[in-house]
Amino acid sequence: GRMWAYTVGFTVLPHVGGFLGWFLNRKEIPAWYEKLKKPSWCPSRKVFPVAWTMLYTGMGYASYLVWNDLGGCGSKAIVPLGLYGAQLALNWAWPPLFFGARNLNMALIDILCLDGLAIGTVCSWYRINRVAALLLLPYLGWLAMATCLTIRIWKDNPEQQPGKSD
Repeated sequence: GRMWAYTVGFTVLPHVGGFLGWFLNRKEIPAWYEKLKKPSWCPSRKVFPVAWTMLYTGMGYASYLVWNDLGGCGSKAIVPLGLYGAQLALNWAWPPLFFGARNLNMALIDILCLDGLAIGTVCSWYRINRVAALLLLPYLGWLAMATCLTIRIWKDNPEQQPGKSD
């Protein structure tokens, strides 16, 4: 009976930071984000909550599979779950940096580091549980798009960068 609770806990965990990021920054989206210059291929605002719900669910369940295969949080879990935790922290940090602080420079640095940690997570998980690693591939694809979008917004909105006129 307890394994069910662990499965749910691991699966829900990524949603916690995602929901908090949205909740704390939800007013900045119509007020500021809509006014930014964005590329034609930028997804509609309606796509983001659906995409993140699916991505966080897959990521959370995958983390449960890895944790379970490693027998919990022992020494073998430090690197694979540490990489996961670090990339999740950077994932959660992006909305407050981008929307809350409106700091495009820090949001860009955050997502580039996030990309490296997410790739490292997939590589470390592949040897432990291939299904878990494969469950992260849609996330890597979405991160690639989000990184390109962040770079374009950063480049196309220079007045939003620190040191430039407001």
